[in-house]
Amino acid sequence: MHETIRVDREATGPDSCRVAVSGELDLVTAGEVRKALQRAVGDNRVVVIDLGGLTFCDCTGLSALLAAARTAQAAHVELRLCAVPCFLARILRLSGTRDAFTVEEKRGRP
Repeated sequence: MHETIRVDREATGPDSCRVAVSGELDLVTAGEVRKALQRAVGDNRVVVIDLGGLTFCDCTGLSALLAAARTAQAAHVELRLCAVPCFLARILRLSGTRDAFTVEEKRGRP
């Protein structure tokens, strides 16, 4: 059975938000996550993506995160990842994409 994705957006200030992503980020769910992150980046100056509830991420999921990072960089929006699971930290390191993100070591507020 395929686990669904959950994307929750919470305002944390006048121009900042936290987007919590939980479940499996894969071919089936990456489009939904990509759209949610693009909206968050378009509406804010600081976006924190909380990945503490992420249970799986494939290359299409990584692509959705990288698309948000590119959009944020082009728009001069600060984008940070927090609560990155060990499996995703390893994927970022092995794929050479770790430097595309600012990664918080703790679940701090923007």
